Amino acid sequence: MLSSLCLSLLLAQNPSPRARDLGLRPGQMPTGTWNSITDVPGVKVGHTTLIEGENVRTGVTAILPHGGNLFADKVAGAVFTGNGFGKLAGALQVQELGVIETPIVLTNTLSVGTAIEAVVAEALAANPAARSVNALVGETNDGGLNDIRGMHVKREHVVAAMRGAAAGPVAEGSVGAGTGTIAFGWKGGIGTSSRRIPGGYTLGVLVQTNYGGALTMGGVRVGEALKASQDGSCMIVVATDAPIDARDLGRIAARAVFGLARTGSSYSNGSGDFAIAFSTAMRSAHGNTQPVTRTILPPDAMSPFFAAALEATEEAVYNSLLQAKSVGGKVEVLPLGRVKQLLERQGIRP
Repeated sequence: MLSSLCLSLLLAQNPSPRARDLGLRPGQMPTGTWNSITDVPGVKVGHTTLIEGENVRTGVTAILPHGGNLFADKVAGAVFTGNGFGKLAGALQVQELGVIETPIVLTNTLSVGTAIEAVVAEALAANPAARSVNALVGETNDGGLNDIRGMHVKREHVVAAMRGAAAGPVAEGSVGAGTGTIAFGWKGGIGTSSRRIPGGYTLGVLVQTNYGGALTMGGVRVGEALKASQDGSCMIVVATDAPIDARDLGRIAARAVFGLARTGSSYSNGSGDFAIAFSTAMRSAHGNTQPVTRTILPPDAMSPFFAAALEATEEAVYNSLLQAKSVGGKVEVLPLGRVKQLLERQGIRP
């Protein structure tokens, strides 16, 4: 088993390019320091990667909106469903109340229940008076590469991802919840990207790619040229430090799902396409019944955030594919040499 404790080693040993190394720079906005969701101050990401024997290829990815007690100090949040063929536990309460009160955990389809148990147990231990906790857990189905029926993700793996979450660079590709995923017929995985927005704000995106269509990169129809495809799902998490309420976070989450279209997504019948968005600047103390005075960006200020969500989602998908490694040889990684040739023919170069 690999965990987020191995993050530095994983990054040092991974020479694969990210999108910008190939000249793929979606949009106009600059990226943050790490070009990662962790460029949003306070946000942390942790992975537990399970690679065992010939058939276990799965894991857990945890996204923490801040490093404190999330149940006691909730963040504004929203969920958008592009296609609901999936299991996003906790989504209804987020939609109803507009807050997120636990880490956001991603795993495989049949491990959602285990992840809920782990998230709830951690929250109860930190909050002795709590009698209800809304765990927010999403998934994609990694059964093509993983013995998903074996239910190999255990509570301790989820806890390890949450407790090991860190700021700074995020391991991408075949790690955590992306260990066994497939995208567009090639090895998928975890990808991330960020954008700096006028006004001093940052927006970051993390994706778990396991979906299909005809892969398009920078407008180049890579999938058609290389004849690969795949059905499936995609989970997207969007973070920002801008003071944005739940209603407009929902609009931003929608743009993240729309961003998958830029990559060639077919949004198939069996695809669970979900986006979760949150603001670290909008906090709510648990149980507070008193009026709260806040500064909130109005709807007319949302257009740059919409653009940032589109751009960062597109780039995060590319990073998930480019950073992916083979996890057993059943599915090939994206053929980098062919991709470079196709991009260069269209004038896209580092």
